[in-house]
Amino acid sequence: MTLPPTKAPTLLETRSPLLRRPGKWRISNIIDGRALRVKLTAAALDNFGDPQAARKAALDLLHGAMFRGRMIAQERLQQGADGLDTARLLSAVQDEVISALYDFTTTHVHRARNPTEAERITIMATGGYGRGVMGPSSDTDLLFLRAYKVSPHTESVVEYMLYALWDMGLKVGNAFRTPSDCVKLSLEDVTIKTSLLDARYICGDEALAEEMLTAFHEGAVKGRDAQFIADKLAERDARHARQGDARYVVEPNLKEGKGGLRDLQTLYWIAKQTYGGHTLEDVMQAGPFTDHEYTVFIRAARFLWTVRCHLHFVTGRAEERLSFDLQPEIAARMGYRDRRGQQGVERFMKRYFLVTKDVGGLTRILAAKLEADQKKKPEGLRRFLPVRGPVELDEPGFIIDNGRINVQDDKAMRADPLNMLRLFIVARDEGKDIHPHALSLLTRALRALNERTREKPEAQALILDAILGGDNPGRILRRMNEAGVLGRAIPEFGGIVAQTQFNMYHHYTVDEHTIRAVEAIAEMEYGRDEHPIKLVGELFDLIENRRALYLAMLLHDTGKGKGDQQIAGMKTARKACERLGLSEDETELVSWLVGHHLEMSETAQKRDISDPRTVTKFTEMVGSLERLRLLYILTIADIKAVGPGVWNAWKGQLLTDLYHNTAAALRGGRTDEAGVQAELEARAERRQNELVDRLGMVPPLMLAMETAYWTGFDIDDLAWHAQALNGGGNQVHHRLSLAGGAMALFVSGEDRPGLFADLAGTIAHNGANIIAAQVYTSREGGIIDVFMLHDIQDKPFGKDDPARLERLQADLHKVLAGEPVDMSVRERLGRRQAAFLVHPSVQIRDDLSADHTVIDIAGRDRPALLYDVANCLADSGISIHSAHVGSFGERMFDAFYVQTEDGQKLQQDAALKESLREQLLDVLGRHEPDAPHTPARKLRRSRAVDSF
Repeated sequence: MTLPPTKAPTLLETRSPLLRRPGKWRISNIIDGRALRVKLTAAALDNFGDPQAARKAALDLLHGAMFRGRMIAQERLQQGADGLDTARLLSAVQDEVISALYDFTTTHVHRARNPTEAERITIMATGGYGRGVMGPSSDTDLLFLRAYKVSPHTESVVEYMLYALWDMGLKVGNAFRTPSDCVKLSLEDVTIKTSLLDARYICGDEALAEEMLTAFHEGAVKGRDAQFIADKLAERDARHARQGDARYVVEPNLKEGKGGLRDLQTLYWIAKQTYGGHTLEDVMQAGPFTDHEYTVFIRAARFLWTVRCHLHFVTGRAEERLSFDLQPEIAARMGYRDRRGQQGVERFMKRYFLVTKDVGGLTRILAAKLEADQKKKPEGLRRFLPVRGPVELDEPGFIIDNGRINVQDDKAMRADPLNMLRLFIVARDEGKDIHPHALSLLTRALRALNERTREKPEAQALILDAILGGDNPGRILRRMNEAGVLGRAIPEFGGIVAQTQFNMYHHYTVDEHTIRAVEAIAEMEYGRDEHPIKLVGELFDLIENRRALYLAMLLHDTGKGKGDQQIAGMKTARKACERLGLSEDETELVSWLVGHHLEMSETAQKRDISDPRTVTKFTEMVGSLERLRLLYILTIADIKAVGPGVWNAWKGQLLTDLYHNTAAALRGGRTDEAGVQAELEARAERRQNELVDRLGMVPPLMLAMETAYWTGFDIDDLAWHAQALNGGGNQVHHRLSLAGGAMALFVSGEDRPGLFADLAGTIAHNGANIIAAQVYTSREGGIIDVFMLHDIQDKPFGKDDPARLERLQADLHKVLAGEPVDMSVRERLGRRQAAFLVHPSVQIRDDLSADHTVIDIAGRDRPALLYDVANCLADSGISIHSAHVGSFGERMFDAFYVQTEDGQKLQQDAALKESLREQLLDVLGRHEPDAPHTPARKLRRSRAVDSF
């Protein structure tokens, strides 16, 4: 394809796009430019001889006009205008203010009645402002263009205008150049070239602006497509790398993130450089896109600009990050409401991620078009080199084109929709990337992958091959998801594409989390796990149904947003398996795994897994060793895929111990409490013997501990405990946990009423956050408590600051000795945490343990919460036998196994239980905000006209 020659834009074409775009408003109805200039002239005449007074009066008028324009733009946005229209209105308001300021400066302040060549000056908008779009808090990028060298007159005009704009509170990016300077610098710096590519005349010498535009086009644009495209794509890749190269993070950067505004602008810049055009609309229509793709682009631009304008207005600054505290406010302003079990903020964020996904699709289409356009006859010395043509593959219709997988026929996808699936499998088998041309054809034919196609036996085989055929399923699944194929092939998965969970625990969208979980299984199976678990490697050799494991992982969250996610997930999983042609037994297994995928994690982290009743109930639920093996691996992968730092060795040990306890009961055939108790005691004895073999001795305090202690730690932890106890007396020790995710703190001494509360309070006072705790008391009254600690940044406490650990240990020694210690804690709830509405709950149950009452508490996590809860229990005469503490983002869930002072359960004292419940609810409700807080609550609530 030969591109039509582009020409330099005329001066009229570079004026505000609003002059040539039909709109619902006119700038003259918002700012009357003629009336404003009359008032400025009157201000100059009224203050003749007093330049300072004249300047103040002029700035008041200009600032008032600008403020009125901004308020109108904000009101229109709140009434339902889209952000692109708002950004154009703000740009037009800025044009009027700058133009009026220029006229005032050159007429009443620094007038050149007969300007020489050196006194010619033009003011042009560049960058985003040059495109005619401005965020409410965006910079105002100006080019002061001079004809020749700097003259005192032009220098005075520029200085006066800049100081005036700064005094009005504007952030002004400025340059003072000649046309030749613009061309020279553009050739040296792609950022400057990009800025000038959008240069637009505002006011001043029109001929000078025309001269610059022509020189820039001829000297810096014409014939330089390839280098510019390469530079912008490299710039994009570097930006993605800085942002983590992930599209589906739950607090995305609207501007710099993958699929955000900057990516959209990169498409526009490349299209403008290559195909020409001036406004956003005619640049993209002149480019490579079909009418549908152009509509997708404009729709994405309108949505992203709407979000950006709301963000700027809400925060009062150039905020580009959609943080948790801002998401609910933006969602409400844009009209997203709660619906069918899904929060409005989650619906808003799903729309956001779908838009960024569309931007990714447009990028692939543009890349394919550009590559096709570059396939011209070789020139120069290259014409003497052999040309390597496409290489045909064994799979009919597919070729290796320039090192990537492509299709031979542009009609291949529509002629046989299954080629959309084959494309990814061929790319996996060949170890090649996919050609953007093939992805472009796929995107345009995606609707052909419909229900009738999915039900074909060959389609079923291809889908299963994509999931199970290689050793890196995450890569192929992510490619398919980005292209929109995975959601079309498995509609149940399509329902969770771009779906978010509004909490601080999950770091990714549901579909990205799911793919990462499948990746985690593959890493464990093929020995690529960064922190391998020996048992997992052994179990893969014993698993009978590997396919069920991977399918269950892919479908495990498909019930989210539909009520109880496990119950709903069982239904969606069953439907998907039946469509894929699985047998009834295999379908039942996948459905069971999906319907119980949270049970093992919750039992291990929230229950005493050495309690016979806990193990008995879990064993009865699992029912077989095959299910147990699959559920164990699936649970580990699920936790690992939640986000960085969520998985740790502590959780791994709890899950492994629960697995062993359950497996022993299943193998022995006795799942009653007595049988389970016998097996637990046997395991504890084996651990003691193993420790003796390793160290030659066991400290008396450890020997006095009950079975729960011995089954609650692995042999390495027990050896650490034994070495710490060798010195006798009170002991406080620390070490970085084996997985490096938290600081482990070991505390031992003599028990007393309220000791656990004092320990928790001292830890909180020293700035540490307890993310997990295991508490054990011996028959003789000795204690062994182990805490896992984070700092305020969710990093291992004291890892980079040993002095903090030393202070904490010194204070804990004082607590163990009964000396007074400061336990005051500064309670402060951050804005991000305050964005979430967390309902506290307290459950007091006597049926979960034979010997203890179990108190489950859940609520908002905060410093010193564990201290307050433990104090409440101590004041009520409740003795804590064991504590299971967990933090899940902004939420916490703690379980306490307790008894009365005389060693009884609480079941006989209903009054005590009710009183205790009320006290604990009061503790959980302290420092709780009345409603989620966002910066915009101080502003008037917006009126949204769309309900979406």
